[in-house]
Amino acid sequence: MRILSKRQLKELVLYSPQHIARLEAAGQFPKRVQLGPNRVGWIEDEVLDWLQKRIDRRD
Repeated sequence: MRILSKRQLKELVLYSPQHIARLEAAGQFPKRVQLGPNRVGWIEDEVLDWLQKRIDRRD
């Protein structure tokens, strides 16, 4: 399992951090994992599954 940083997530998803937070709050994006008091990350497999669902809807 790999955890993505905010920077790595932005490279994959191309959304602003604010938009990602809105999607998370609405239950439309994988939830972040609290790694420490000032550090969060996202599970790479969950983010890739989320992206794959969008690709599948396109086709």
